[in-house]
Amino acid sequence: MKSARFFICSSTVCALLALAACSPKFNWREVRSKDAPYSVLLPAKPSTFARPIDLDGVPVTMTMTAAKVDDTVFAVGSATLPDAAKAQAALIAMKTALVKNINGTVKAEKTTAAAGNTQGLSASIDVEAVGATPGGKPEVLFGHFVSKDKEIYQVIVMGPEKGVSRENAETFISSFKHN
Repeated sequence: MKSARFFICSSTVCALLALAACSPKFNWREVRSKDAPYSVLLPAKPSTFARPIDLDGVPVTMTMTAAKVDDTVFAVGSATLPDAAKAQAALIAMKTALVKNINGTVKAEKTTAAAGNTQGLSASIDVEAVGATPGGKPEVLFGHFVSKDKEIYQVIVMGPEKGVSRENAETFISSFKHN
């Protein structure tokens, strides 16, 4: 009888361990925005909210769709500008604000301006920054900021410097598609 109980208990423990091994921390899913023309892979069930922000003197309503895994945030922010000519300044303002949020320093940055014949694409900025939370914990930010016509987007991964996987950040950021 004791050996039967031991067998049942150990079988239950093994089943629970196997089940835990099968439930991935990153459960990637494609999300299509209802508010802006894009799709992206997010690592968990997202939530969406909107709020007014000021981008270097240009008031807009930004819609954020975000998912969090542990202490790492994966988010896409989208907004429509009143004038496509303000897109470059808006991208810089978004990047600057996010780097300031982590008291950060830019480690790497790449800016791409579209050629004159590229229909509707204004520019993109890719950035990697390191900083710290107000409590002093090291943070990292991977950001992709892009505009198309009057639409602007920020695609970011932000979290503990040692907890953010570059591979997961690249998976998320490279999955962003303007539709």
